[in-house]
Amino acid sequence: MNLRSSADKLASNPTIAVLGFKRQLVYHLHFWACLAVAPLVFVQWNQGNTLLSGLLVLFCLNALLVIAFLRFRRHYFLKGRLFPLLAVICATYSTAINGHAGLYWAYPAAAALFFLLPLREATVTNLLFVTVMAVVSFVRFPEEDFWRITFSLGLTCLFAMIFAWLVGRLQEELTRLATTDPLTGCLNRSQLADILNSQIQLRERYERVSSLILLDLDFFKSINDRWGHLAGDKVLTELSERIRSRLRESDQLFRIGGEEFMLVLPETRQRDAETLAQELLASISAHPFIDSIEVTASASVAEVARGETWSVWLNRADQYLYQAKSRGRNQVVGAPRPATEPGVVFSRDRQIAAGD
Repeated sequence: MNLRSSADKLASNPTIAVLGFKRQLVYHLHFWACLAVAPLVFVQWNQGNTLLSGLLVLFCLNALLVIAFLRFRRHYFLKGRLFPLLAVICATYSTAINGHAGLYWAYPAAAALFFLLPLREATVTNLLFVTVMAVVSFVRFPEEDFWRITFSLGLTCLFAMIFAWLVGRLQEELTRLATTDPLTGCLNRSQLADILNSQIQLRERYERVSSLILLDLDFFKSINDRWGHLAGDKVLTELSERIRSRLRESDQLFRIGGEEFMLVLPETRQRDAETLAQELLASISAHPFIDSIEVTASASVAEVARGETWSVWLNRADQYLYQAKSRGRNQVVGAPRPATEPGVVFSRDRQIAAGD
């Protein structure tokens, strides 16, 4: 197993990628909205609509602030709350004083809500928006126009809501597929660096220790050779279920190799992690898997040390998993706290290259 993959590759968390796309969407919505609305400031001013012109100025200033904060601070200014609020107010007031010329802006404003606000919040806001616009339309336009406006704006909101809901479901499913192993349902390597770094930060800031367990099935290749890969897959699936049954809700289980798993145990000292590892190995060896396949496993345990990076922590555990294998397998080896400075990386690959 090679655990020394680049940090950049392991840090490519799909959740972070989704957040990046959301920021791009917010950026472009505010940019093009500002570009479209800015000329209207002067149009409404020339027509004597001072209040509407001032509201449009506020709308443009908010858009510019959101763009600047996203570009230079990577922060969403006021979480975008002002954009939908000002858009709804401007569209409603413009319709009240300008008639159909203002009505045209209600439709993009209603759709934009579903891209900028959480679905539930956008739905409630649009219900209020359609209600207010219905009242304004009833007062401002003939009855036949009132019904057309109310139903067309309502359908626009409904279609946008359905689209946003489906996109949200698709996003959740794609994120799940990208972050979990399809065979066992365990987390995969895409989130490994981020989760280990979060535990390291808790150690550095609050003295909250964490431990990890590396667990590798012994002679797994012989299972595939004797019973076939389908049987091997079933063994891995059952193994992951057995491990999950012993974990707390806060613990996290990764499949980081063909038959290798990693358990991240927050708020857990090494001695407690070693006890859990011993129990897991006893459970694996005591109860045969499908078709009476007897399996054993080897494991290593490492508690995070102050000043360690995630790669140092992981490689320290990897080194002692190699020792558990070389000592005869079916045993747990605890990794001692590093005696040298935290920046030194212990690697199985370097040991092998040195002939140890």
